[in-house]
Amino acid sequence: MKSITLHDAASAPSERRSAAHDTRVISSLAILGAQVANLDWSSALALIEERLGEDQSFTHIAFLNANNANIMVSDEGYRRVLGRSLVLPDGIGVDIAARILYGDRFLANLNGTDLVPTLLTYVERPLRVGLLGAKPEVLEKATANLQQHAPWHQFICISDGYFDPAQPEVVIDRLAASNLDLLLVAMGTPLQESWIDRSLGSGEVRVAMSVGALFDFVSGDIPRAPSWVRALRLEWLYRLWLEPSRLWRRYILGIPVFLFHVLSEKRREAPVR
Repeated sequence: MKSITLHDAASAPSERRSAAHDTRVISSLAILGAQVANLDWSSALALIEERLGEDQSFTHIAFLNANNANIMVSDEGYRRVLGRSLVLPDGIGVDIAARILYGDRFLANLNGTDLVPTLLTYVERPLRVGLLGAKPEVLEKATANLQQHAPWHQFICISDGYFDPAQPEVVIDRLAASNLDLLLVAMGTPLQESWIDRSLGSGEVRVAMSVGALFDFVSGDIPRAPSWVRALRLEWLYRLWLEPSRLWRRYILGIPVFLFHVLSEKRREAPVR
């Protein structure tokens, strides 16, 4: 296990960012070169709540799972984006990687589908929360359901995920005018992480989270796996069963590729006798 010093958004090249230097140290495990925070649930929630209360600062929260770890291996730009983010562990794949590399797993599975609703319940101070991404009808249902889940917060539809990339200033201006504390971005990996890294800073929001398929689950468009399946850490298999044509490459091909990368890293780091 390592400790890393997280730097805020000011360490990124974007001129939009402006925040004070952050010297807090967070325990982490390096997975294929990405520093992944090793926090339990209470520590993760407390840390995010603290970031949400900081003026003139910006934090990008991303997640590492087997799928986007594979993307990161072949995409140096995406790796750099994650290096400027607070990265949380998502799924059994990174736990297996941690066991192979360090002999232990992460303290908690902090996947966004569970973390975001829990965070919204955890934070008692009213927040202004923006949603950006997904199809228009999914975005509207997700916003309504989150509003019902945590009615003391205000949830705002910023845009679906099909805005004109040639005119991003329309969305940026809407964000700046919305005075958000938290922005949830569901545009798919690696687009969502790269867009946040390139486009956002403290002038638009305090915390932005890359949340993938969260809106699909929250809206009810895609059902969650039964609780016993989730307890067995097999939700990926349930999703594959629901959407085999879309997800077979991610899981049937992607999992062996991910394990190959992890085992290769383990061999590289093995001491020479």
